[in-house]
Amino acid sequence: MAKQDQIDGYAAAIFEFARAEGQLETIGDELFQIARTFESSSELRDSLSDPRLPLEIKQGIISDLLDTRASVLTVNLINFVVGAGKAREFPAIADRLVQRASEARDAAVAEVRSAVELDSATVAKLEAKLSEATGKRVEAKVVIDPEILGGIIARVGDLVIDGSVQGRLQDLRDELGA
Repeated sequence: MAKQDQIDGYAAAIFEFARAEGQLETIGDELFQIARTFESSSELRDSLSDPRLPLEIKQGIISDLLDTRASVLTVNLINFVVGAGKAREFPAIADRLVQRASEARDAAVAEVRSAVELDSATVAKLEAKLSEATGKRVEAKVVIDPEILGGIIARVGDLVIDGSVQGRLQDLRDELGA
């Protein structure tokens, strides 16, 4: 079975489970955020995908990391993915789940990177602007990224809108020929 088929299979199974439990939005949001943490930490990624490390230790790492930051169902689903030896594919599985959940609601997913937490009114305005720009109903998933410095970077599929301070400075440099 091809790697993408496995990712789709795990995402489909988690999707059906989360939907049956009435927790699709919560689990999708939590898995998305946890996947971003997983991507940014090679130490965490290496530990959870090390076949020499017993599953109980991996589950302890997950439990310590998430503590009260995620629902019990989300923690159990991550333990399931890690226990199946798919820790390295976890971010792709989470992203496919979020995409699948948005498609079920006839929407597109926007990954929005911001230096600071955005309040719900700002996220709603951003979703409206992105919906207008793409012609699709957009659901924003916000990732806090201190490297942004200020502003945001939004990605909807292949469309990237860079409204970050760093992006604006680069545009200015390009304009000035520096």
